[in-house]
Amino acid sequence: GKNEYDLLIIGGGSGGLACAKEAAKFGRKVAVLDYVEPSPQGTKWGLGGTCVNVGCIPKKLMHQAALLGSAIKDAQHYGWNITQPVHHTWSVMAQAVQNYVKSLNWGHRVQLQDKKVKYFNMKGSFSDPHTIRGLTKAGKETIVTAENIVIATGGRPKYPMHIAGALEYGITSDDLFWLKESPGKTPLVYYPFILHLYEIIVYISLTGSSPDVSLECAGFLTGIGLETTVMMRSIPLRGFDQVSTQMASLVTEHMESYGTKFLKRCFPTKVEKLESNRLQVTWKNTDLRTEVTDSFDTVMWAVGRAPDTETLNLETVGVKTNSETGKIIVDASEATSVPHIYAVGDITEGRPELTPTAIAAGKLLAQRLFGQSSELMDYDNVPTTVFTPLEYGCVGLSEEAAVQCYGSDNIEVYHAYYKPLEFTVAERDAAQCYMKMVCLRERDQRILGLHFIGPNAGEVIQGFALGIKCGATYPQLMKTIGIHPTCAEEITKLHITKDSGLDATVTGC
Repeated sequence: GKNEYDLLIIGGGSGGLACAKEAAKFGRKVAVLDYVEPSPQGTKWGLGGTCVNVGCIPKKLMHQAALLGSAIKDAQHYGWNITQPVHHTWSVMAQAVQNYVKSLNWGHRVQLQDKKVKYFNMKGSFSDPHTIRGLTKAGKETIVTAENIVIATGGRPKYPMHIAGALEYGITSDDLFWLKESPGKTPLVYYPFILHLYEIIVYISLTGSSPDVSLECAGFLTGIGLETTVMMRSIPLRGFDQVSTQMASLVTEHMESYGTKFLKRCFPTKVEKLESNRLQVTWKNTDLRTEVTDSFDTVMWAVGRAPDTETLNLETVGVKTNSETGKIIVDASEATSVPHIYAVGDITEGRPELTPTAIAAGKLLAQRLFGQSSELMDYDNVPTTVFTPLEYGCVGLSEEAAVQCYGSDNIEVYHAYYKPLEFTVAERDAAQCYMKMVCLRERDQRILGLHFIGPNAGEVIQGFALGIKCGATYPQLMKTIGIHPTCAEEITKLHITKDSGLDATVTGC
């Protein structure tokens, strides 16, 4: 018989919703299944996916809260009389951020209704290649059939299950933004880091990925006055530029100078709850071969993300996944190994885990399915920014990747250390404000990558991303007039090469 829907999307996040809304524009019958499994700590949220609820949006707002704290300190140098001491109230910020997120949840539901997209608040799993079994929270079952199915379920933070107490006592980014009370002293663990927040400890595991989330959280937690420690097993910001004056090192150096503690080359072995309700973390220092114990109010794990595929029943219909990562293998048109089944966003193997790429891929997929388009998503030269206290924005190739692709003899790197004008009167240290441009040496010196550390990095990189997407060259950049006085104009003045060995510090105005 005929399938009920032309398109069924499993996952109401950035990619899934974009695909659904685009498909509806072509007058097609579209449905979206979305269900949020509560985190191990019981946190749940509404329609919209990670970015809206537990990612980019609340993260950027809390980053802004921390920046305002720094602005208060600067203000005194500019003549403002600020009554000391200044305190930050977590609950006021959290409530405001959560209210805004809830308004976005509502907005998504309204948009789907307006576009006549059917929304099912259900967990979906495959029965056959055209049939999805939906299950409500109460256990009520609905069978939905569709001509085309798009998987867009994204990922969820991992827990280091081999560490005793990790699951029972730790939180992740799925919980942090929905805490009603301050995490106090919290440790963030990155597998490669532990954050001690008031004490928070964040553990970042750099064996995973997503280290940027750890550093971003550690940054704003420190910025709002919480004592935060990041424990890292290996290198920060894996996947970003690491060469020489490593961009990643500059980001963490700046964080250290502003009070975030880093426990480097350390890994936690257990978490225990004390009678005081504080959490005792035991970790090993790989360099000193010592075991250390300390207590924190909160332990947050930032050890990478895992694709949310477990309940989808993919093996039944034969959708192929990467056995190591668990992500779905797709071709250039986002098609899986099964006809009429597609996947977009973080769930897909080898794609950037970024909201804007998921949105663009979802829209283009709908246009190819229903709008006679043949345009594929272009994943090259995607700009991005890490919203650490001093932001790091980049587009194109890292220096290592460029050398790998073209050979070190064919690459020219222009760089500069600069001081934002706003930092001068405020007497702020600008030692980590740095930029570099990676170019081809031959012929027209095409720009391969641009990296910028400084205030408003996202705003700076977004504009240059257009030029680099269009194949901009170094001579063209040199003909571009800067806007004075800005940080971004320093990019239009880049003239010192790394190979020259000359001092790259910008002098004068």
